[in-house]
Amino acid sequence: MPEMIVSVPAVAGRRRFVRAAAMLLLAGSLGACSGFNLFGSKDDTPPDEAADRLYNEGLYLLNVKKRPQEAAKKFEEVDRQHPYSEWARKSLIMSSYAYYQAAEYDDCISGAQRYITLHPGSPDAAYAQYLIGASFFDQIPDITRDQARTEKALAALQEVIRKYPTSEYAASAKQKMQVAYDQLAGKEMQIGRYYLDKKDYTGAINRFKVVVTKYQTTRHVEEALMRLTEAYMALGITEEAQTAAAVLGHNFPDSVWYKHAYTLVKTGGNEPVENKGSWISRAFSKVGLG
Repeated sequence: MPEMIVSVPAVAGRRRFVRAAAMLLLAGSLGACSGFNLFGSKDDTPPDEAADRLYNEGLYLLNVKKRPQEAAKKFEEVDRQHPYSEWARKSLIMSSYAYYQAAEYDDCISGAQRYITLHPGSPDAAYAQYLIGASFFDQIPDITRDQARTEKALAALQEVIRKYPTSEYAASAKQKMQVAYDQLAGKEMQIGRYYLDKKDYTGAINRFKVVVTKYQTTRHVEEALMRLTEAYMALGITEEAQTAAAVLGHNFPDSVWYKHAYTLVKTGGNEPVENKGSWISRAFSKVGLG
């Protein structure tokens, strides 16, 4: 009979444990219904809202109320509360767009990059990449300042052309790229003119050379060729000066800069004559301009 004496309290203990667990479950369910947790304190965690409702609230704030920052927060709530839903995917690109509209460019770029990482094959991936480029583009500084953001804008916009050449954003990306190229060329011209004023002709030539070789489709190339004529004449390198003037006259015969270059060469008793072996001539012939 000793076995029976031992087993009674063991069974009773198990019954007490089951009853206690049942009471805890009941208390938990009652607490959830009443807004209190197991320890009797109020649970302030708001219930999740429907994904489509949050998304539409974001659209309303963005399009009707014109409050893009608040709209972005609504879209982010969709991602937080419903992270694996289709609404979350849509909301991620919309939050990036809302931040772009609010000129919160760092947040826009961060969201767009995350979108591309998570959804590289999505139809909206092209737009996400475009938003990155546009965000950098809108922050391009004036010509006197560092042009790092201009370089980043170009790189991001080039990705639109490379990855999504048939997308509806490709044409706009190309237009922005041309403006960015013009900005970079303008920076080179500014530095080149500074060297020219300081009579550092070699330094000036190196800057104008960048414009002629890398940015010859920009509006600055005409002046760059004239400045090359000026710098080479100052150094007594007449043949290169003649070539710069000749290439300028051949490609931009009506340019006011050609008139200046022509006068400079004539003042030295020479004529604009192109040396086909010159780097200037080769640079233009590569793109079929010379």
